[in-house]
Amino acid sequence: MRSTLIFALFLIGAVSVANAQETTQTNYLSESKDFSFVSKKIKEKSASRTNPADISEPVLTASAQTPAYTRPNAEKRFKRYVNSVIGPFTLLGNAIGAGFGTLANEPEEWGKKPEGFGRRFASNLGRSAIRNTTIYALDETLKLDSGFYRSRKRDPGSRVKNAVLSTFTARKTNGKRVVGVPRLVGTYTGSIVAAEVWFPKRFDYKDGLRDGTVSLGFNTLVNLFREFVLKK
Repeated sequence: MRSTLIFALFLIGAVSVANAQETTQTNYLSESKDFSFVSKKIKEKSASRTNPADISEPVLTASAQTPAYTRPNAEKRFKRYVNSVIGPFTLLGNAIGAGFGTLANEPEEWGKKPEGFGRRFASNLGRSAIRNTTIYALDETLKLDSGFYRSRKRDPGSRVKNAVLSTFTARKTNGKRVVGVPRLVGTYTGSIVAAEVWFPKRFDYKDGLRDGTVSLGFNTLVNLFREFVLKK
């Protein structure tokens, strides 16, 4: 830019001093306008980059205002664990399961009497405690979150997909889904220990694997209930 101006001034000076002065003045005014135009553009670009209103405008969307995932703090995670072991819904679910087991007389060695119901209820509590304690311990160790979160997309397909995936996945601290090792290990561990330790002798780890798979399927049904029935 500077060399161009010097060359132009040299040519203008060769014609005449008066002509040079007139031309220089004209060029100066023209360049001032050009410079003003360029400055205006630069300011507009700078403002578009630094103006908080412009920056926040694309962020202030309905989906961006609510983070896709926020990891619960340690207190909330522990409280969720306690509720999963001895919370009212856990106790109610185990009692209902014991009731169905008593009606079906499974295992038959425990009978259909109140004593049989009590043994089944205690068995369900023990299996639930082992499962959820294992899930909690692995979640904390691996820094994962096996908790259920409703789908942010409200169409039926997305909600069903979320319910199924939530059974077999966990979330990292950034919200990314990964294989749900804590839930898988916890579910099968609880069922296998129950079959090997306090179930009648005819039961073994194979029955535990079967019951664990059934438990995962039931967990998916519970997730579907949370997605389509519960409000939060």
